[in-house]
Amino acid sequence: MTRRTVIGGAAALAAAGFQAVPAYAGGDHGRPGKTVRLTVMGTTDLHGNVFNWDYFKNTEYDDSAHNDIGLAKISTLVSAVRDRIAADRRAPRPLLLDAGDTIQGTPLSYYFAKIEPITGGHTHPMAAAMNRIGYDAAALGNHEFNYGLDILRKFQRQLRFPLLGANAQDWTTGLPVFPPYTLKRVHVPGEKPITVGILGLTNPGIAIWDKANVENKLKFGGIVELAKIWAPRVRKAGADVVIASVHSGMDLSSSYGDALPYPENASVLMAETVPGIDAVLVGHAHLEIPERLVTNKASGEQVVLSEPLKWGMRLSLFDLDLQKVRGQWKVVGRHSQVLNANTVDADPDVVALLQKDHDKVVEYVNSKIGTCTEAMSAATAPWEDTAALDFVNFIQADAVSKALVGTPQASLPVLAIAAPFNRAAAIPAGDVSIRDVAGLYVFDNTLLAVTMSGAQIKEYLEFSAQYFQQVYGPGPFKSDQVTNAPTPTAPTGTPDYNYDIMGGLSKPLTYKIDIAKAAGARITDLAYDGVPVAADQQFVVAVNNYRQSGGGNFPHVKTAPVVYNRQVEIRQLMIDYVTATGEVNPNTFHTGDWSLTSNGAPITVTS
Repeated sequence: MTRRTVIGGAAALAAAGFQAVPAYAGGDHGRPGKTVRLTVMGTTDLHGNVFNWDYFKNTEYDDSAHNDIGLAKISTLVSAVRDRIAADRRAPRPLLLDAGDTIQGTPLSYYFAKIEPITGGHTHPMAAAMNRIGYDAAALGNHEFNYGLDILRKFQRQLRFPLLGANAQDWTTGLPVFPPYTLKRVHVPGEKPITVGILGLTNPGIAIWDKANVENKLKFGGIVELAKIWAPRVRKAGADVVIASVHSGMDLSSSYGDALPYPENASVLMAETVPGIDAVLVGHAHLEIPERLVTNKASGEQVVLSEPLKWGMRLSLFDLDLQKVRGQWKVVGRHSQVLNANTVDADPDVVALLQKDHDKVVEYVNSKIGTCTEAMSAATAPWEDTAALDFVNFIQADAVSKALVGTPQASLPVLAIAAPFNRAAAIPAGDVSIRDVAGLYVFDNTLLAVTMSGAQIKEYLEFSAQYFQQVYGPGPFKSDQVTNAPTPTAPTGTPDYNYDIMGGLSKPLTYKIDIAKAAGARITDLAYDGVPVAADQQFVVAVNNYRQSGGGNFPHVKTAPVVYNRQVEIRQLMIDYVTATGEVNPNTFHTGDWSLTSNGAPITVTS
């Protein structure tokens, strides 16, 4: 749907939500001084989005808030900001930064990592777009490591700006393997230049989430710990202003619990405890936080933080007011806001630059690979048994079972886990395309298998069942009354991807989840092929690499013996199955049954 018209300059900024803020009016020791405003723009969690397009639905992107996405839209906002500032000949040129998670997340990015890898010579579409827009620096995100170091290094070489990561360190020496920071000299008419130091930090969770790609090669120190080392070095190198681009959410929480000694989300903690940082571009949490001001406990100075919404929906705008203090530039005022990308049209230059790449991927994802005997939807997968997730579990368990033939584990029953990644996913009756199948599995996870006991499986399912809020009675309940319960490690609610559903292969696994009971005592009637699971019974469990490496901090799976790991992507296994068989028949892969109860009685949940 087309909702926008071409607007530019001040009109574009006003429509995007821009609010002019008066410049700082004070001066050193109360005496008025000349104030210079430095503007810094920021994006984060772009996740492979250039166009305002949903490759899984094959239509323009839209959501309930009517957000738009992609770098082509961001480019229009960036140009409007630059034009506004250029109109004031006294103002220094603005800077543009990114806080990571750039090269993974859409079929566009997947295609140029796996189908036609950029290591073969093609320029990554995200590199091409960011170069055209004119970024000054970007921080590494955790998803930069999903496709391995060869793809990441090639992407890095294709950029015309530095890719920063002060806490991405050599496994042996501890030295940074990406530039920790960069200095940008910004011209100020009639004055000495402002030297801006940009410090990049990424998420320590990479050590868990991409263990297969980084173990024995890279390690990742804590964000606060490494900022304490590098922020003073950036100052010593001559920076008048220090901006941290950090792929870590605002407030303290860690999806991996205590599996690492460093928190996953630590941007505010860093701002409060590491002196010398003036502003923080925040990423990773996929939240929209226009402005947060905190006071550094050591220096007493304020720090401004902003996180723009994911996928290019928003552009953060920092305004830093500087004055000369004893001959040196000093930040004396700070402010931030976000601009909404759904108010502007896509930059036609960015569109033209990458239209061929986009068209190639659209053709790829829409190619027919088989048929389906009846429609399968994941819309209700978080609260009831569905054929859609049975299909995912069947594919995983089937691949592991075939690979274990002739091994000591071949006689063990095989189970699999799957999470409801995408409630909008559906495989239609009739023709099935790559995008239909890929929509069920939107992450680039690989398949592993471990051995676990019956007791461990029950504990695993109990941990998973923390996802549900505690409710009583038969309902009906709205889904948001039942799902996404807050926990100590997910204070804003457990995401769907951290709720695992378990099923069998040759025989069904069945269980009930009593959500009237407290978390930790909810799993009842756990049975395999109708027989109660014994505590010492042994199973092979197919899992994804994120979960096996500790993602979500589920019990036992990280330390369980690995019996299968061929680095095969689960989504590709699903596509290959449909291509090879030519048909998806939900009746052939019923992997079990689970249901929600309240004090043992069935409950009703509606969307």
